[in-house]
Amino acid sequence: MTMKHKELTLAAALAVALVATTVAVPGLVDARPAYAVPVHEGGEDASFASPGSEDWDAAPAATLHLASAESGLPNASSTSVEQVDLQAVTTDDRLYLKLSWADATRDTSTADVRQFADAVAVQFPVNESARPPIAMGGASNRVNVWFWRADGTDQELLAGGPGTTTPLDSTLGNASRYENGTWEVVLSRDRSAGGANRTEIPEAQDLDVAVAVWNGSNGERSGVKAASSWHYLALGGGPQGPPYELLLWAVAGAAIVVTTLVTVEGVRRTRGET
Repeated sequence: MTMKHKELTLAAALAVALVATTVAVPGLVDARPAYAVPVHEGGEDASFASPGSEDWDAAPAATLHLASAESGLPNASSTSVEQVDLQAVTTDDRLYLKLSWADATRDTSTADVRQFADAVAVQFPVNESARPPIAMGGASNRVNVWFWRADGTDQELLAGGPGTTTPLDSTLGNASRYENGTWEVVLSRDRSAGGANRTEIPEAQDLDVAVAVWNGSNGERSGVKAASSWHYLALGGGPQGPPYELLLWAVAGAAIVVTTLVTVEGVRRTRGET
C-alpha cells in the first residue's frame, strides 16, 4: 500500500469515528427517558382539571410497570394491576397528573369491612435533591403522597417510612371517571409547596415520582398494592439536570480528540516507514 493510500485509509477511519460519535452521543442522551415521564407545558386557555378534556391529547404518556409491593400482609404478592399510564402537565402555577389503568371492576364502596375501594397514589421526595427509599420514604428523607380513593377520598400525606403517614391540610384537586374498564384520575396541586413538608415543584430540575395502585375487589388495601419503581418528571435536562448532557458531550469531545491524535500519529509513523 502506498503512503497516499494509507493516508486516505486513515482519513476515512477518522471520518467514520467522527460520524459514529456524532450519532452515538445524542443517542445516549435520548436513551435517558427509560424512566422519564414527559412533561407537557399547558397553555393559558387549556383545561386539564377533567380527565375527559381533549387538551390531554397533547400530553404524551409514559407507561409505568407495576409489581407487588413488599409487605408482610396476607396475599401481598397477588396484586392485579400491572401498569399505569402517567401524563404530566405544568402551567404557570399548577402541576396536573393524569393516571390511567385497566381495572375490570369499579370498586367504590368501603361500607363493609370486607369491601375495599379502588385507589391510586403518587409520591414525591420532600427534599428534591435526594432519592428516598421507595417504600414511603425514610425518617431522614420523607415523601409527599397524593392519594385518591374511589369512595371520594383524597388526601395529601407526609410519610417517613411504612406506617408513618400523617395527613396534611389537603390542597389537592381531583377528578375521575371510569369507562370501558379503565380508571382515569387527575390529581393536581399548586407548584409552590406552601409549607416545609410539601414538595416544591421545580422549574428546571427533574423530580422523582413513583405510583401505587389498589384494586379493591382483589382485596388490595394499605400495604397490599401494586407499585412502580422510581421514575422522574422530566422538568430538567437529564436525571441530574442539564449538567448530565453536558458531561456526555464532553466525553464525546474527548473521544474525538483522542481519535484525531491517534490518526495523526499513525500518519506520522507511516510516513516515517516509507
